[in-house]
Parts: sequence; structure tokens; C-alpha cells
Amino acid sequence: MPISPDEFLRKYGFDKEEEERDHSLRHNALEHARHLRRPHAGTPFDWEDWERYKREHPDEVDEDEDTGGNAA
Repeated sequence: MPISPDEFLRKYGFDKEEEERDHSLRHNALEHARHLRRPHAGTPFDWEDWERYKREHPDEVDEDEDTGGNAA
């Protein structure tokens, strides 16, 4: 009696499925929200909000090397 491919993989130790990276919009949005960085573009209001957020929550912001001054 032939065995199924899943049984074959389990029998010979290949059943360890590597976790596939989630590329969904939801996942990307959550990752972006968890690792806040300086915006690359935006209105002056966006930059004001960013500067205010940085002052109020300094431990939640990932600073990149490129933080020398305002881009606006």
C-alpha cells in the first residue's frame, strides 16, 4: 500500500515546516506600527505630529542613523 507524501515526509524527518513569512498588508502595518521610524515624506502637520510623538514616547521610537535635522 503506497504512503501519502505527508506520511513519507514525517517518516524520514522532513515534516518540520519552516514558518513562512507573512507578507499580508495587516502584518506589514503591524510591523510598521511596532517599529516607528522617522517619516520619509509628509505634510508639515505629519512632521509636527512625529516630533511631538518622539518627545512624548522616546522609548517607542526606532531612531535611524539619518536623524540629523528636519527634512522639511
